[in-house]
Amino acid sequence: MQAKPQLYGLPAYKPGKPISEVKKELGLDKVIKLASNENPYGSSEKAKQAVIDAVMDSAIYPDGYSSVLRHKVADHLGVKEEQLIFGNGTDEVIQFLCRAFLSPTDNTVMADPTFSQYKLNAAIEGAEIREVPLTEAGDHNLDEMLNQIDEHTKIVWVCNPNNPSGNYIGKEAFMRFLSQVPEHVIVASDEAYIEYTIAEDYPDTISLLNQYKNLVILRTFSKAYGLASLRIGYGVAGSELIQVMEPLRPAFNTTAYAHAAAVAAIDDQEFVQKSSRKNREELEKFEAFCKEHDLFYYPSQTNFILIDFGIPGDEIFTYLLSKGYITRSGQALGFPTCIRISIGSEEENKGVIQAMQNLLDERTPGTKS
Repeated sequence: MQAKPQLYGLPAYKPGKPISEVKKELGLDKVIKLASNENPYGSSEKAKQAVIDAVMDSAIYPDGYSSVLRHKVADHLGVKEEQLIFGNGTDEVIQFLCRAFLSPTDNTVMADPTFSQYKLNAAIEGAEIREVPLTEAGDHNLDEMLNQIDEHTKIVWVCNPNNPSGNYIGKEAFMRFLSQVPEHVIVASDEAYIEYTIAEDYPDTISLLNQYKNLVILRTFSKAYGLASLRIGYGVAGSELIQVMEPLRPAFNTTAYAHAAAVAAIDDQEFVQKSSRKNREELEKFEAFCKEHDLFYYPSQTNFILIDFGIPGDEIFTYLLSKGYITRSGQALGFPTCIRISIGSEEENKGVIQAMQNLLDERTPGTKS
């Protein structure tokens, strides 16, 4: 049996070890996961109740068109219902885009490092992948990305804010970039962390949809809304572009539980705003730690922070894991001397910051924490 040649050698997604396994392996009573940028405050109580209520109809297939959720999101964003496509997380919407528009004769442009699913799905379609290194500060090099676009380019990816660096692209820079991208090239603006952004010049991309027919916006309920386990995300674009992708969407690709929870979550913006506010307060504690110890960190507009310790990221990861904190080594993310830490609760953050303090003390003889 012979599969597509481009599949051979592609890495499969390797999730981190579950907390229960880490506890058993390391003999720890308590393990805190700060690796996947989840909301440490959970989800809205309204969303939880909506899931409980939805259980009563578990024997019935979900609404394949996500009608109720579609109406709710359209109203929330101020767009038409036909401008939306829903996926099993934004990962699936990325898959729709790649399957619909990429082929072995096409190329796609993206930053490096950035969210891994752009490259993976483009590779599956056999497209040429053009990666443009981030600037030294961790920003998208938009000018060089423009230089990489040619007549065979179909999609250019902009992760804003970027994962894993956390940097964002401001309105002026984004508008200048968007205005120079040829009309035949789709600009995919991935805004998974938009609810956490506080930058005053963060671009309002929804307002640009009527002007730019090649703009696609990706958003999710997995982060600030706290619905990661339900896997629900969506794309927003012109209706013509959405209709091209719709035939690729499986009939029942999102669940009734996800629909119900997301509808209720949108109605509880107080929870989202509270989560964002707490996140910023806690993020500033990590920034203060870095400044105190003269550690470089990437300015984050997300619910995670990427810190450069100047030593192999795997070493930092292993040390923190031994203390009961699961983080992400930068070595797997394209930042070999960094560690990426999801912002947890006040107690969780206090603990992991103390663990990092202990790490620095142990590496500097004669210091005391």
